[in-house]
Amino acid sequence: MSHSVRILPADRTIRVGGNESVLEAALREGFGFPYSCRNGSCGACFGELLEGTIAYPNGPPAVLGEADEAAKLAVFCQARPTSDLVVRAEEITQTRAQVVRTMPVRVERIDDLASDVKRLWLRLPPNERMQYLAGQYVDVVLRDGRRRSFSIASAPRSDSLLELHVRLSPGGRFTGYVFEALRARDLLRIEGPLGTFFLRDSPLPAILVAGGTGFAPLKAIVEEQMAQGGGRELHLFWGARSTGDLYLHELAESWCDAGVLRYTPVLSEPGADAWEGVTGWVHAAVLASYPQLAGYEVYMCGPPAMINAARRDFATAGLARERLHFDAFDYAEDNSGNR
Repeated sequence: MSHSVRILPADRTIRVGGNESVLEAALREGFGFPYSCRNGSCGACFGELLEGTIAYPNGPPAVLGEADEAAKLAVFCQARPTSDLVVRAEEITQTRAQVVRTMPVRVERIDDLASDVKRLWLRLPPNERMQYLAGQYVDVVLRDGRRRSFSIASAPRSDSLLELHVRLSPGGRFTGYVFEALRARDLLRIEGPLGTFFLRDSPLPAILVAGGTGFAPLKAIVEEQMAQGGGRELHLFWGARSTGDLYLHELAESWCDAGVLRYTPVLSEPGADAWEGVTGWVHAAVLASYPQLAGYEVYMCGPPAMINAARRDFATAGLARERLHFDAFDYAEDNSGNR
């Protein structure tokens, strides 16, 4: 049985089939719904449920907290309508003209960035380009149809050659293959561009927050801003365990030295490192520098625990929900995210 879903403020009505989520139907019908992980772990597809009822076939997503339910928020990548709905959600118009395609790519080069991070350079087929926005991601499609998601770390102006950062996941089938067997000139299959994580057009200063390899999409965003001549006030916070995990630290420092942005690296477990910088959790370091966030936009990429803590604490500091943009991932073997 299908149901109608009226989406405000765009005042667009879509039909959702009996086995579809609200997000799946919206994307099928060409509505630019915000989304990221598509498995209920990040909350990027949050929207308000104004009228009607929904169900979560696999139970309420872990990202949906009591405060979210009290605010009548729904996780639309998992929500199935059980009646006609009226919802409120951001419309993403910038991705409307994009064509999501599956294509073969050849491994051009593999670089060691850290003991557990490799950089893949993937060359698209001749005369093919992927029209993406800095911050979006691609899925690597495995032979059995399963997928692994990776943010594109290169700016769109170099879209014939895509840069991905791959962290080794313990027991990870694909990441283990990358570290043990993948070689230059091997072929992979990717699908993209995907996601709605990108820098919005706004005069507000932007705070960029990375956790681990969440640095990848923010790198693309910064480099795209540089190519466009800059002008946006940016402050990058990069959270990692130790100095070795800041695998492109010198690159970020060069952006800071060139006046492109401010840069604050944050270590949670410096241990024996000779580290005199900021320590602790990266979102706490943001709040130490910006106790009032009402006049800012925040863009975050990292593990769900980091995103969820920041959502709660940044709201307390005055950050409006619509000014927090994020892309969450984790490293579980059967999860689609490994950004």
